[in-house]
Amino acid sequence: MKKKIIVAFLATLSLTACREEFLDLTPVSTTSTNNFFKTQADMVTAINAAYAILQAPGQYGNYYIVAEIPSDNTTPVLSGSVTDQDEFDKFYIRTTNPVLLERWNDGYKGIYRTNTILDRIGSVNMNEELKIRITGEAKFLRALMYFNLVRVFGDVPLVLKEISDPAEGYEYGRAPVTEVYAQIVKDLSDAEKALPASYTGADIGRATSGAAKALLGKVYLTNKQYAEAAAKLKEVIDSGQYALLPNYANVFNAANKNHRESIFDVQYKKGLVPREGSGFANAFAPENSGNAVVLFGGGGNNRPTPDMEQAYEAGDVRKNVSMATNYVNAAGNRVDYYFVKKYLDTPVVSGDSDDNWPVLRYADVLLMYAEALNELGRTAEALPYLNQVRTRAGLSAVSITGQQEMRLAIEEERRVELAFEGHRWFDLVRTGRALPVLKAKAAAIGIKTDIDQDNLIWPIPQSQIDINKTKIQQNPGY
Repeated sequence: MKKKIIVAFLATLSLTACREEFLDLTPVSTTSTNNFFKTQADMVTAINAAYAILQAPGQYGNYYIVAEIPSDNTTPVLSGSVTDQDEFDKFYIRTTNPVLLERWNDGYKGIYRTNTILDRIGSVNMNEELKIRITGEAKFLRALMYFNLVRVFGDVPLVLKEISDPAEGYEYGRAPVTEVYAQIVKDLSDAEKALPASYTGADIGRATSGAAKALLGKVYLTNKQYAEAAAKLKEVIDSGQYALLPNYANVFNAANKNHRESIFDVQYKKGLVPREGSGFANAFAPENSGNAVVLFGGGGNNRPTPDMEQAYEAGDVRKNVSMATNYVNAAGNRVDYYFVKKYLDTPVVSGDSDDNWPVLRYADVLLMYAEALNELGRTAEALPYLNQVRTRAGLSAVSITGQQEMRLAIEEERRVELAFEGHRWFDLVRTGRALPVLKAKAAAIGIKTDIDQDNLIWPIPQSQIDINKTKIQQNPGY
């Protein structure tokens, strides 16, 4: 996707501006959009804009707040907007928490962009092969955005068309989770047929058929459709398009991104005007560290827990790549401080680095496939896929015969392999392990937690209920 995809979104901002009303689904004016979406170039610009929204705080820009901080992997920053993030760490989330609203609004802004493409592209006179590909890209992105919404909020409005009349937005209530997932599966099934296996040049980074298959496998796994998950993930493995990089550190080297282990990343590029780089290096570096860890200092966000450090086995090369427990300050003194190291590209200015956000990578696919096989009772078949990941990490292969032992081994392997990439909370929820793991963690460090079944999804933003009370009701427990 690189520079051409990122920059083109800027030309579309004025065409996709949304009013701050229900779902952010309707544009301020339809005049500009009616004059757009007429040519092949317009459609390329439009799909680039759909990719660009993935950088938004409510998509992947602040994804760690809902995907890592609620888990046992990390804790929130201890200053600044501490309350907003602390609520996710300790499960006392206000319905007015701004993180919820940005996740809702940015999710539906992206869905609006994909719906507009899908509604308009059929009438555009353009290269037919490109039309098919852009349609597949839009469906992949819409599925990804709905997957992230449904896992966070549960039932959500299922909007599958461009909305031009503000009143129409109020007709949408919350669709059942089953309906949302059915649409996600349909979109991904369509996308895998429409998308190419790979790209070259400036198009590298766009969604591929492998990305659609990998995400579909994750969706099936989430819904406990293990046979379907195993079959789809095996297609990714057998495609020959992907492989584990020999050196774990190279997976996160910003100069090496979009490599063979990368299946789908949110793309960033530093040094552009307006800025299109990522802010993870500065966000995760220690507070008050000056330039000792990364230029322009750090915000101290998403701090690894001592429990996370202890999860790594002796000799695991992933630990030092993923996190640090201290740094040396400008005065030459050691400062004990846990921080995430995976995203440490040197920024051009604060918050402008080249680090991509990995959404899907091959190690994830191998471990998901092992999980699906194990749940089907095929533990012996699952073992080699678990051991592939361990071996790359510098660890010895393990010998496991029992299904429950394998479940726990995969859980721990996913934790250390995919640490700080936005998987841990959703893994714990998917496997039914969130409550026992987090209650045990709280007890071990002597804090009280009121986490219960209701906390496995977040509250609907209060503003969405207030403006459409007849259609949108709150989740239980909030």
